[in-house]
Amino acid sequence: MKKRQLLALALSVVMTAGLAGCGGGSAAGSGSAAGGDGKVAFTIFNSKTELQDYLEQAAADYSAAHDVDIEVYYSSDTVSAHLATRYASNEPYTLNMVDAKDVYTLGKQYGYDMSDQKWVEQTDYAITVDDKVVGFPFCIEARGILYNADAIKNVTGEDFDPASIKNLDDFKAMLDKLVAGGMESPVGVLKPDWSLAAHYLQQVYEEREDVEGFIQDLYAGKVDLMQDAKFNALMDTFDVLKQYNMFKSGPISVEDEQVHQALSEGQDAFQFGGCWEWNDIVDYEYTGNIGIMPVPQDIEDAYTGSLVGGGSKFFYIDNSEFTTDEQRAAAEEFLNWLVFDEAGQTLISDTCACVSPFKNNNVACTNDIGAIVKQYADNGKMVPNYDYDPDDHYSVLGASMQKYLADQCTREELAADIQNYWSTVTPVEH
Repeated sequence: MKKRQLLALALSVVMTAGLAGCGGGSAAGSGSAAGGDGKVAFTIFNSKTELQDYLEQAAADYSAAHDVDIEVYYSSDTVSAHLATRYASNEPYTLNMVDAKDVYTLGKQYGYDMSDQKWVEQTDYAITVDDKVVGFPFCIEARGILYNADAIKNVTGEDFDPASIKNLDDFKAMLDKLVAGGMESPVGVLKPDWSLAAHYLQQVYEEREDVEGFIQDLYAGKVDLMQDAKFNALMDTFDVLKQYNMFKSGPISVEDEQVHQALSEGQDAFQFGGCWEWNDIVDYEYTGNIGIMPVPQDIEDAYTGSLVGGGSKFFYIDNSEFTTDEQRAAAEEFLNWLVFDEAGQTLISDTCACVSPFKNNNVACTNDIGAIVKQYADNGKMVPNYDYDPDDHYSVLGASMQKYLADQCTREELAADIQNYWSTVTPVEH
């Protein structure tokens, strides 16, 4: 049974109580940004689909308490392409939730300087462009192998210790044990290009000492991935995920919901993913005890035992002539509410079940996966994200990864696709 409707109702109650407790706040002002009712009106673009219901409810409650009008919009299009269309039509959103790379590419021209905002001192994850703080971090996220500890124990009769999976041989032994115990296919694999290219393949770039040097060599056509230890190690692991994939009869036709449901209800035991998938997983008959562990590999290096992640999803305020000062001031007030008001803190950590990037937010994260991510972050076991891929990276190479997932190309052909892509695109300025 779906749980999202119940969570949305709970959000409404929490938000209403929280907003009442902060005295209603102050009006953001008026002017050309005002709607027909005289209130300042501004828009929020959301690129994180699982948060849409929560942000819509939050905007409605916040608007009522602060005498503003907020509308939240979502698009499944590539963020850069969607926002380019909005700018071309002179209809930018006031507040934009985007990926880090989008802040770097759009921030120089369109990012409003928030360096003087008091929230800046509460986080290590703000994004600065040309010495101006233009990126407000919404959450911390990390990638790895998700596991259902209850599903594993139901088959093996033993408590699952993720620390026991130190390498690919350990992982494969566990998968074989699950198969022997009756779980025919203990892995689920998501097929979207963002999962395969923006998250899994991305680790090939991130898990190395000189990430920037490696990327520049890719641009220059100097990399032979078939001779690269990290690429082969991660693809060896991907081959194991493919081998035990319960959806391998139709790996690129399976819906995300099927993969999430299988892990949530214990039909399988493992899935590559991240803490952002929590809201999708608990939509079903969640067994409990789903966690995250590093991607096991058949090599040991400085990144063994670490997740990959960091600040994920950032707000920037539009600084174009089509957004008024009143709208920008209202957007700033909303961001500070997220950081300093208990209702805003609760929205991030409890309702949205995200890992807050702000030091002053002590609201417990209700995301079981996120709580584990926080432990890795606190222990310094987090490989930083690389945020400067070209805009079409995950769509182009996601298609190549989908072909590989469906056994429609060889590893050599995949490597050639990746090398050809990088050597034919323009380096991203940063």
